[in-house]
Amino acid sequence: MNDTRRTVEAVWRIEGLRIVASVAKMTGDLGLAEDVAQEALLEALGSWPRDGIPSNPGAWLTAVAKRRVIDAWRRRERLDERYAAIAHTLGEATDDEWRPIDDDVMRLIFTACHPALSRESQVALTLRVVAGLSTEEIARMLLTTVPTVQARITRAKKSLSAARVPFETPDPSEWKARLSAVLGVVYLVFTEGYAATAGDRWVRPDLADEALRLGRIVAGLLPREPEPLALVALMEFQRSRFAARESRTGEPVLLADQDRSRWDRGQIARAVELLKRADALAAARGIGRGSYALQAAIAQCHAVAPSVEETDWPRIVLHYEVLGRIAPSAIVELNRAVAVSMTYGPEAGLRIVDGLEASGALRGSYLIPSVRGELLARLGRADEARSELRTAAELTANAAQQKVLRDKVERLR
Repeated sequence: MNDTRRTVEAVWRIEGLRIVASVAKMTGDLGLAEDVAQEALLEALGSWPRDGIPSNPGAWLTAVAKRRVIDAWRRRERLDERYAAIAHTLGEATDDEWRPIDDDVMRLIFTACHPALSRESQVALTLRVVAGLSTEEIARMLLTTVPTVQARITRAKKSLSAARVPFETPDPSEWKARLSAVLGVVYLVFTEGYAATAGDRWVRPDLADEALRLGRIVAGLLPREPEPLALVALMEFQRSRFAARESRTGEPVLLADQDRSRWDRGQIARAVELLKRADALAAARGIGRGSYALQAAIAQCHAVAPSVEETDWPRIVLHYEVLGRIAPSAIVELNRAVAVSMTYGPEAGLRIVDGLEASGALRGSYLIPSVRGELLARLGRADEARSELRTAAELTANAAQQKVLRDKVERLR
């Protein structure tokens, strides 16, 4: 049973997004599509141990989900032409070859980012449906509570249903209105792939690659907009380091210890060119760099530096100061504190972190005690550093991150 459960979970990680997108395309109802997809998973857990795993698990799950849709319509006495249309497709879903339609995923994102929803609901719904994250993972990412996330997702589904929002890519004239939300959720999906909030692995390349693919699609839809290009550049810079971010046994490797020869130089070169193009588009319109372009510029400083010591930290501090003015957040300020500590010493960085802690920002997150512990260690205040790092380890739900923090505590003994 455990082997079957692992297989079901693996299939869902790979195909779940496209299964939901495929069913949503047929039904026009995102909430119903996700519900029946989850029901199909439960049916797989019951039947696969008995009947064996089908040759095309993704197609099997899609067919079951669509049958559940028909059952739901029958219960609602809505056997109309939609019933006939989806019944006609059941044979296609059981073909030997599983052929997901990539465009459906983009439609799914544009639907989840509909202007009828609040920004908070857009983000929560997209992370749940598109990224396949649990409500617990989303709550940790958004620094909020599980009930809050659940309420946002429920409200979002009801709002889409009440507004009869069609499952489609909007008219090009509507793209810009949804651009900020779409870019925001694409980057949040990538962020979860870059540093997972839970689980046994520090990175999730599958999520990161899916976000990168979606970012490229958005950039292609809006080739004259600088920020989609800048976001793709940012993700390319960060994705280039994945091979060095984990050891061969899967343990996290921090930036200072990474073998930079394992960084993907081709991907870095591609990111540099993308950022140049984004900057040129912004200059042609007489505007400055946006938040993604600034973050990409920071990532470029890391990507081209021979080592941590030779990194252009003053430039990074400057970029964070500008970023803090146009897109202020506690995360930006915490990252600025790290850059300031590398430029002017750990005491200067610690003052910024202490101010953040006093403000109540990031309460309940492992980030502040993690950074604070690192800075205290550099100042030689080992006892305080160990206490902060232990607190950080208790607050994170990622097993790999916990190990990193506990190893630091041990080294400080």
